[in-house]
Amino acid sequence: MINESLINPESIVVIGGSNHLNKPGGKLLSNLINGNFKGKISVINPKESVIQNINASKSVDDIETADLAVLAIPAKFCLETIKTLAYKKNTKAFIIISAGFSEVTELGAKLEQDIVDVIEEVGGCLIGPNCIGILNNNYQGVFTTPIPKLDPKGCDLISSSGATAVFIMEAGIPLGLTFNSVYSVGNSAQTGVEEVLEYLDNSFNEESSKIKLLYIEEIKNPAKFYTHASSLIRKGCKIAAIKAGVSSAGGRAASSHTGALATSDEIVRALFRKTGIVYCSGRAELITIGSIFTYKELTGKNFAIITHAGGSAVMLTDAISKGGLEVPEIKSATAADLLSYLYPGSSVSNPIDFLATGTADQLGIIIDYCEHKFDEIDGIIVVFGSPGLFDVENVYKVLNVKMDICKKPIFPVLPSIINAQKEIEYFLSKGRINFPDEVELGNALCAIYNTPKTFNDQEKNLLPVDETTIRTIIKNATDSYLAPTEVTKLINAVGIPTTKEAVVKTLEEATQIITELGFPLVLKVVGPVHKTDVNGVVLNVTSVDNVITEFNRLMEIDGATSVLIQQMLSGTELFVGAKYEEGYGHLIMAGLGGIFIEVLKDVSSAITPVSKQEAELMIASLKSKQLFEGVRGMDPISKDEFSEIIQRISQLVKLAPEIIELDLNPLLASKNGIIAVDSRICIKK
Repeated sequence: MINESLINPESIVVIGGSNHLNKPGGKLLSNLINGNFKGKISVINPKESVIQNINASKSVDDIETADLAVLAIPAKFCLETIKTLAYKKNTKAFIIISAGFSEVTELGAKLEQDIVDVIEEVGGCLIGPNCIGILNNNYQGVFTTPIPKLDPKGCDLISSSGATAVFIMEAGIPLGLTFNSVYSVGNSAQTGVEEVLEYLDNSFNEESSKIKLLYIEEIKNPAKFYTHASSLIRKGCKIAAIKAGVSSAGGRAASSHTGALATSDEIVRALFRKTGIVYCSGRAELITIGSIFTYKELTGKNFAIITHAGGSAVMLTDAISKGGLEVPEIKSATAADLLSYLYPGSSVSNPIDFLATGTADQLGIIIDYCEHKFDEIDGIIVVFGSPGLFDVENVYKVLNVKMDICKKPIFPVLPSIINAQKEIEYFLSKGRINFPDEVELGNALCAIYNTPKTFNDQEKNLLPVDETTIRTIIKNATDSYLAPTEVTKLINAVGIPTTKEAVVKTLEEATQIITELGFPLVLKVVGPVHKTDVNGVVLNVTSVDNVITEFNRLMEIDGATSVLIQQMLSGTELFVGAKYEEGYGHLIMAGLGGIFIEVLKDVSSAITPVSKQEAELMIASLKSKQLFEGVRGMDPISKDEFSEIIQRISQLVKLAPEIIELDLNPLLASKNGIIAVDSRICIKK
């Protein structure tokens, strides 16, 4: 656990400090000396007696004590050094910037664990190994540059990769993005992203930074991650994150539709949605979203785009519109009044184009109209560059003032980073952040708008289910796919209607059951997992002779054990599934069903427990959501009923965590309701 010795040490010892600034130990020591650390700095170097004007010791045995130790020595020497510091020098915090541990060999992993064991024995804290260190208002404990000017209102940056942390700072600082602290966790042997979030959550107060940017390579404890990230968001923080290593290339083969769809990326996205974190695909997006977080919060979805560059306005409008935000047409009498203040040829329909010759005064008037007279506008984007013909500083001065006094957020797109370099530097000096690319800004605004706030009270208002029957079926089940009859009982126990059906093993049983079920019928082979792949599904069976013929054919399929006979229904095919993911719990997925599920892959997901609000959001995020309204003469689908089925499956897997995969595919939706036609459940105890 992060402690005071790490955050605000009174004494720091650098083991491996050097006079050579091109070495990590030398550069880190230089950063410490040139930073604002007010405590005592000790240096250990067996070969030199004076290091950067500090008298060095040959061994850690020679120092009295140190709150924090920073190790920049070969991995093989770290364990014994840490033992001396932990057991004899009362050191409670350690940063190992050295590499050569779990990231390279099993022997390195064992050495890393031995170090953790020693540090935890004395109640200490470890950052790293294989990291650049940490940076905060108390000391500059990194061996890299740039060292940003720290700002309490800036971002807290937490990164699994030290180099990536450097790249984020390098790209963000020129845009005006500021930082409050930087945590590079490296191998996360003891302290990972989750533990840093835990510290930031537990120590949060009104003076704390409210912006957290994360680069994550591994979430070792999803529950802890969710607990503290969602807690921070409820306290008023905003979090954006990159999760690397989510491609499907390393995924394992899955036996169900849900398993095939539930990739690592989908699980992480579901966790982020549940938490309230904005998902980012790369550094540029992370920096842009972090920059947006510093501006006033957008309370609606309608933007006014003010520009003197038509092309930029078109691209920005496209980006915003595709992402679910809007650029509404402005066509009131008030708009005509605004036009009278602008040069001939200007347009106020939105985007508001006041031409390349537009002035600072005109920009101010336009912003005032958007702020006070255009009630339909929720946010303003100003795109203003320079062809290099004249100074635009007055324009940026007006923009700066309006950003302070307007209640609606104003986002500046100042793309002329060469022609207007001096003016942009003035603008940034006022504490502003620039968005030089209008499309990146538009996409980022949409990502933030479409990210739900963290969900609360997810387990309230649970729907009634037959818990006794559910647990009895699971208790008696073996590790495998449940028999169709048991699946039906389980689905009915959770309150989801199913078709009338029967599983038969003989032709005599088949011919007897059709009297009860009636025609038309569906026959399905029991045994093979994917029935359609082996031609194991027969639709619209309308006669006894047809039943006899198809029953005999189905029983000859390799792996067939019996035949499922069902009433044939019609409707729109939907899908709900669940998959257990170690550490995360169950991922619930829903969308368009039938054979199209693997073709269109129009699914949405959420991690259990899934509340009514989350289930409704899952439906609203589907590309096929228009089907629920009814299209081309089709009956509408009850969103409430589909939402309830999603919630019931969430409750089922909570009551029966032994379910590792579940498919309801298809569910048939018609004017009479939604009914489960084909279900598959796999158990692993």
